[in-house]
Amino acid sequence: MTRPRLRDLGIAVGRLPPGPLNAITDVAGVRVGHATVIADTPHTVRSGVTAIWPRGPEIWDNFVFAGGHSFNGNGEMTGVVWIAEQGLLASPIAITNTHAVGVVRDAICAYAIRGGARQAFHLPVVAETSDAWLSDPAAFAVTQDHAWAALDAATAGPVAEGNVGGGTGMITHEFKAGIGTASRRVATAGRNVCVGALVQANYGLRELLRVDGVPVGREIGRDLVPSARPQRVESGSIIVILATDAPLLPIQCQRLARRATTGLAWIGGVGFNGSGDIFLAFATGNHVRPSETISALRMLSPDAINPLFQAAAEATEEAILNALTAAETMTGYAGHTAHALPLDRLVEVMQRYRP
Repeated sequence: MTRPRLRDLGIAVGRLPPGPLNAITDVAGVRVGHATVIADTPHTVRSGVTAIWPRGPEIWDNFVFAGGHSFNGNGEMTGVVWIAEQGLLASPIAITNTHAVGVVRDAICAYAIRGGARQAFHLPVVAETSDAWLSDPAAFAVTQDHAWAALDAATAGPVAEGNVGGGTGMITHEFKAGIGTASRRVATAGRNVCVGALVQANYGLRELLRVDGVPVGREIGRDLVPSARPQRVESGSIIVILATDAPLLPIQCQRLARRATTGLAWIGGVGFNGSGDIFLAFATGNHVRPSETISALRMLSPDAINPLFQAAAEATEEAILNALTAAETMTGYAGHTAHALPLDRLVEVMQRYRP
């Protein structure tokens, strides 16, 4: 059964309008696909891969500018050293579980070579959060075939959320969560611009959860809905991928990526020591082709980027909340259960605070 998104419940956060899909795929050319891995024998597995194509298969020959930010670095995102060096993203992005980063990274390299990509080498971006509470970490169940399936399944339409792909086994603010997405539209410098966010959310304490400033986590306490874990755990991670069709340079992408921190903080993310809160932003408004020795580039002025900063924060905030509303209760490894956020109680709490 598909659970509703935040706006389907009559709850809207932020001030800027969303795109038609309210998803990262509102940025033209962006595609998202999932491969979900669920098994009970021989190991209990609740895992998978989520793939993002920045502008479809042409990314191998038509690069985008990108920049990253580590809010708290107890996690992994491959390929970011090279992005920091040259500012270019030249491959799809994937998000998976902690122990599968290497397999998925190698799978993207093999996928590129199989498809005849002409790059001399490949340093793809693969990020992770840990699903070890619901999925046996010793299973190593994610394979090259799963990564290829996620890449092949990517489409430009609506994005599945919650217990799918890399987010299958993830937990946020002690409720079941996973993949979430959202977008915002802004007008700046005489043009209409879209900013989209996709998150794999797996962090946070119950009492810190807020929705549009409402202390939902305190109102839906552990006495009403049991925590996914019996003990207080100040760890976990979130990966945020931001996309925009604006013409940004790499340093501007870095600055945009930092604004995911604001959206995370609005909901209650702190960046605890045990958390891997790593963000990447890419911009499709320029085209960099290795066949050209000189690229014609454009950029927004420093002041004109301000609306994008707000859009990035708002899209991140709503993407996390969509991950929470879409996810369903899941039982997994060692009988552990992560309960879904009860949507009837969420609506009741919001109406009480925002009549």
